[in-house]
Amino acid sequence: MLRSDPTFMLRLREALESSWDRQTAYGAGQAGNPALGQCYPTSRVVQHYYPETEVIKGKVWTGEGEQTHFWNGLPVGDEWHHIDLSWRQFPAGSIVREFLVLDRRDFDDSEATIQRCALLLKRVDAYLRNLSKDLPS
Repeated sequence: MLRSDPTFMLRLREALESSWDRQTAYGAGQAGNPALGQCYPTSRVVQHYYPETEVIKGKVWTGEGEQTHFWNGLPVGDEWHHIDLSWRQFPAGSIVREFLVLDRRDFDDSEATIQRCALLLKRVDAYLRNLSKDLPS
């Protein structure tokens, strides 16, 4: 499987960024900011490929206001290692004010959210399959 390759996370990030659009975003998105609104489906796709990670929900202060944001965390001992492939949606200097780990047994997603996540996963899977054809064995 590609995941055993130490560069897989880089390819996953590339696949996610290439797969984002208005259909996978929460909200209308913003020209010049393709990561905006992609955080939740992105975190669910990352969890699909790295099931040992958890989805985290937090509050981000942007300097102008507070926004809800989602990303992944990997618990290692008593510490959390954060994986955020959509952070670039925020302006420089933004900070996480608080966060909590979601219960993976009860995400309570709406039908629209389920569809956005499924669409993003389908696109990422296809992108990665195409990439793997070009990789040396």
